[in-house]
Amino acid sequence: MTGATPGRQRRWLLPVLVTLFIAISVLEVWLLTAVGSRIGVLPTLGILIAEAFLGAWLMRREGSKAWTALVDAYSTGRMPTGQLADAALVLVGGIMLILPGFFTDLIGLVCLLPWTRPAARRLIGFLLARHVARTGLDLGSLRTGFAPGTVIPGETVEDAPGTAAPKPASDDRVIQGEIEE
Repeated sequence: MTGATPGRQRRWLLPVLVTLFIAISVLEVWLLTAVGSRIGVLPTLGILIAEAFLGAWLMRREGSKAWTALVDAYSTGRMPTGQLADAALVLVGGIMLILPGFFTDLIGLVCLLPWTRPAARRLIGFLLARHVARTGLDLGSLRTGFAPGTVIPGETVEDAPGTAAPKPASDDRVIQGEIEE
């Protein structure tokens, strides 16, 4: 990475987020006004309320599926990367569908529906990988190695057939036991 401090690297983040939130709000108001002027206020409100209920129902259904898959991955000892991403997308999608507005509802449906969620997961993965590649972050350096003093040097000694191994002298570094196959 560069020698810049972390605060200086992300100076642009706050203005971009503020601009994004303002742009989405303006887009939502414009869409609501356009739809309301075409079909009327009451049908528009009815659609928004129906979308909020649909979002709550989908979030509950898909959230329980994502939670079950996450628990299953943990219990079988697999790395739950896809399951974690699905759980996050379900959460974001449910919140987007509950918020009033048509643009956020569209984003929420893409995140919540089981046949569009893999595409959203791939898109987010691509964007994150591109960002990591641009910053020059070496993901291999983030892996933890062995802490000093946790690796015990030793050797393997084959016993001659029919002979018992002699008992080692009392030493704190010797681990005694049997190997089960």
